[in-house]
Amino acid sequence: MVAYYKTVESRLTQIDTLEPGCWINMIRPDEKEILAVSQALELDPSFLQAALDEEESSRIEVEDEATLLVVDIPYSEEQKDGSVLFSTLPLAIVVTHQNVITVSLEETSVVHDFTHGAVKNVNTSLKTRFTLNLMLRAAGKYLLHLRQIEKISSKIEGELYKSLRNEELIQLLTLEKSLVYFSTSLKSTETTLEKLLRGRILKLYEDDQDLLEDVIIEFKQAIEMAEIYSSILSGTMDAFASVISNNLNIIMKVLTVITILMTIPNIVFSFYGMNVQDMPLPYTWAPVVISLVVTGLVWLLLKKKHLY
Repeated sequence: MVAYYKTVESRLTQIDTLEPGCWINMIRPDEKEILAVSQALELDPSFLQAALDEEESSRIEVEDEATLLVVDIPYSEEQKDGSVLFSTLPLAIVVTHQNVITVSLEETSVVHDFTHGAVKNVNTSLKTRFTLNLMLRAAGKYLLHLRQIEKISSKIEGELYKSLRNEELIQLLTLEKSLVYFSTSLKSTETTLEKLLRGRILKLYEDDQDLLEDVIIEFKQAIEMAEIYSSILSGTMDAFASVISNNLNIIMKVLTVITILMTIPNIVFSFYGMNVQDMPLPYTWAPVVISLVVTGLVWLLLKKKHLY
């Protein structure tokens, strides 16, 4: 899908055709769409294909008057069981002499906010400023998703106090994997932004440089949050794995004690059930009394030894 947007009277408006100063948003484009846009803007098609590889790493590439910026942005997807899977997707931002092109595999919340007017004061003719606004929005989404992960993990932690099942631990493991993805993507994107700040790859005015510094600060904050949450989550998983193992040991100990106590009456009644003459006590009440007394003594002994 290819869509064109341009700032008209201070509002981002969708237009029908490619125009100078517009933003070209490409979501999972096919070969025909890539060829059409690359020919219209005299671009290398590989620039537009960069984000179609999910394993594409963050990087900057300059060719002629076009600059390719590949960054990882946060992506969330609701699963069939109602849980939310957090991950990252590469976003290719191509800045040409007159236009900005974004290419991604899916419509992420970052791009969605721009196309639906959630981001104010957007000017597509200011290509560098528009690119930095995209990055600033991506940093904000990282922080938002990290807070969501923290809330979900706290909720699961509360459920773990009342549960011995593995489902909660599996959910925590999924969240921990998401934090690893976030941390790796944030660090690589931060490195790319640092190169952008040092290398003067894009033309930066004073306000643009201030905005880029703000973007880098936001990414650094997101990196710190991801590392803190990952450390906390890892410790929580280890602690609850130990708790679940300890609870299982307690249950096994209780069941063992119950088995021992129930074995005693069985032994006594089996003894009295034999064809033995001249038993010291009458059969009618002796087995019951002996069973209760011996069982009680064994129970007291186990309790004294702190085995029950």
